[in-house]
Amino acid sequence: MTGWTVLVTGGAGYIGSHSIIELMSAGHEVIVVDSFVNARSECLKRVESIVGRSIPAYHIDIRNEAQLSEVFQKHTIDAVIHFAALKAVGESVSKPLMYYENNLIGTISLLKAMSNHGVKRLVFSSSATVYGTPQYLPLDERHPVGGCTNPYGKTKLMMEEILRDLQSAEPDWSVVVLRYFNPIGAHKSGTIGEDPNGVPNNLMPYVSQVAVGRRPEVTVFGNKYDTPDGTGVRDYIHVCDLASGHVAALAKLQQSGFRVYNLGTGKGCSVLELIKAMEAASGRPIPYKIGPARAGDVASVYSDPSLAAAELNWRAERGLDEMCADSWRWQSINPNGFDSSA
Repeated sequence: MTGWTVLVTGGAGYIGSHSIIELMSAGHEVIVVDSFVNARSECLKRVESIVGRSIPAYHIDIRNEAQLSEVFQKHTIDAVIHFAALKAVGESVSKPLMYYENNLIGTISLLKAMSNHGVKRLVFSSSATVYGTPQYLPLDERHPVGGCTNPYGKTKLMMEEILRDLQSAEPDWSVVVLRYFNPIGAHKSGTIGEDPNGVPNNLMPYVSQVAVGRRPEVTVFGNKYDTPDGTGVRDYIHVCDLASGHVAALAKLQQSGFRVYNLGTGKGCSVLELIKAMEAASGRPIPYKIGPARAGDVASVYSDPSLAAAELNWRAERGLDEMCADSWRWQSINPNGFDSSA
């Protein structure tokens, strides 16, 4: 395939921004739409510095179909990568309507705009949360979905089902669903990385902020799980490996169909192992305390990524030490994230 023009929704976010770099390195042109609700325009400026090119970007909420249509009219778009979604698990529990409206209505609006302009190639950003509580490990794509423990996970599963039904009704659509495990790390330059609003929901940015002195200690939720050290085990994947998976997925869009792939390393890592690896990367002690297990948390979740290896020719290349070294480089250079004035 020659270089495509790819519309990236949520392109200023953590995974979107890293994916833009991989896409442009692979010879694709990129157009970004982002509401900037959970992202910073500074991030895109830094991406432009890394790739050495300007990137057309539109400040649009994808629920606004008219504004989306203008982007499709202005540019000849070959494919869409859809990252844009609210994604904080805890917030989704307290504000379910906001999550259902934003994630589902936004996706439907995007699909209508695509359909109206004859664009029928889509890579969708999904999550391993759609598997619910694991019935067996490692999780492969044949594992049952459902039983999601929070509205965020339910929106991802509902969006997958919408896409499955659309492709079934209109077989000329080509849809690739990528189920992420736990992305961490940052670009080697240290200029972009994960910069959550407020208190981080994910472990790695929280650990990083403790290491850099922004927070006093990490709370480890539960240490009585059936795991080697009693703390929860997850499949952490370097965000740049995850980003390269999207480039590999684009190639699959040359064939119509509906396909699902796990993107993970296939290796589990415990909370305490991650903290120790981050202490080694940063050269700083990271204090932690043991708290009660959280409702809905499971002991272990890790992937079987062999289908992506076989069909996309994609594998995660980077190990835990590199993930932590890159996370620390980003956090230490940017202790307040993209907000240098904080």
